Amino acid sequence: MIGAGPAGIGAAIRLREQGFDVEVLEKSHDLGGTWRDNTYPGCACDIPSSLYSYSFAPDTWSRAFAGQAEILAYLRRTASKHGIEPRYGVEVESAEWDGARWVVNGEITARAIVSATGPWHEPLIPDLPGDFGGEVFHSARWNHDYDLTNKRVAVVGTGASAIQFVPEIQPLVERLYLFQRTPAWVLPKPTLKLPRKVVYGLLELFSFGFRHPACMKVVQQLGVLTLARAIKDRELRSALTPDFVLGCKRLLMSNTYYPALTRPNVEVLPHAVREFTANGVIGGDGVERKLDALIFATGFHFSDPPIAKKVTAGGRSLADVWQGSPQAYLGTSVHGFPNLFLLLGPNLGTGHSSAFTIIETQLNYITSALRSMRDRDWPVVDVRPEVQEAFNTEVQRALQRTVYNAGGCVSYYLDANGRNSTMWPWSTIRMTRRIREFAPDDYLTSTAVRTDIRAAAPAELPPG
Repeated sequence: MIGAGPAGIGAAIRLREQGFDVEVLEKSHDLGGTWRDNTYPGCACDIPSSLYSYSFAPDTWSRAFAGQAEILAYLRRTASKHGIEPRYGVEVESAEWDGARWVVNGEITARAIVSATGPWHEPLIPDLPGDFGGEVFHSARWNHDYDLTNKRVAVVGTGASAIQFVPEIQPLVERLYLFQRTPAWVLPKPTLKLPRKVVYGLLELFSFGFRHPACMKVVQQLGVLTLARAIKDRELRSALTPDFVLGCKRLLMSNTYYPALTRPNVEVLPHAVREFTANGVIGGDGVERKLDALIFATGFHFSDPPIAKKVTAGGRSLADVWQGSPQAYLGTSVHGFPNLFLLLGPNLGTGHSSAFTIIETQLNYITSALRSMRDRDWPVVDVRPEVQEAFNTEVQRALQRTVYNAGGCVSYYLDANGRNSTMWPWSTIRMTRRIREFAPDDYLTSTAVRTDIRAAAPAELPPG
């Protein structure tokens, strides 16, 4: 098991319950994944808390959208209760298939690997020219030793992290410059706590709009109304109004973000940062702003995960095979990489539901696969290339009709080649039905499986 975040912890628990010998490798000093790394002010779940837990370890949350510290405590508590003790300080530098087993870092051997590194793992930091003499950090690597009080601060990015920490730091700083390349739709955050099944049902109903952009345009009017009520200044409201359909980019919720932007010490700059200077930055408008600190809120390496360069089979890494467009069968198995299972893999993202739903769905499938290997004494399972290709062709065709692809924006859902390698185009109900039981006919299970079989080419987009 690579990684001790929510996916890795859940997988270790489930697999040990099935009698498998599991070792969890974690490069950091603590478990928790994204909830360990992201400690910025205001960090919280943007999915209702009732859905943000394992079904086998439900929790009672203090509020409708739990904060980072509470979620991390839940993960630690759950791991401890189930006896999960990762090997800390072990970073996977290489994982190589030698024809019969996986060899990690040249010394640790395993019959199978579950990669649980997650998509919110490696911060994405723009490479800007110039040299700034002030403080610079990414929101996922927040410097708590640096006091922002009475400082001139620039925030680059207006996504899910920024809308949480901007309202927290705004009262502290002398001046806050918010660099916004593209505005996002922000909906009000409900505060009512509801039972897990009720919340799940409501979100699944809401997800219909993601698959039918015309319906989402109706929901979008809530965003228009929210913006109009919060922002009275016409120029600022215009700068904050997206030109794409709600849901094309990640859906954001906040009750404090818009009010913070109306404060006199905040300036919204509707363009990117062009370069650093010794004393600040120059924006796309050519104007230099003097700064004490700059905070990147620019997201993560979603479609180019670092682990892909380290996992190799037949002399090729996952990154070599994917060529910038990750794909897998059911987001879990990749042809040419036997006995490798990905958690939260390609095309399993949803715009409305919890990562825990996806994780547990995949765990049902992975435990079924490993049980089949154990019960039938199969040393190898490798998804058939034609099966993987057919699935990804189906996914890409369905995505063309969703708001993710047809909503009129460019988002992190699209990879370096412009292909949507992130989102699942259907409901999570369909996901749980589709990714449930391992089907041996979809896999090569012979000891003669070759790792030099051509990798399935990325499914081509349908015309139009």
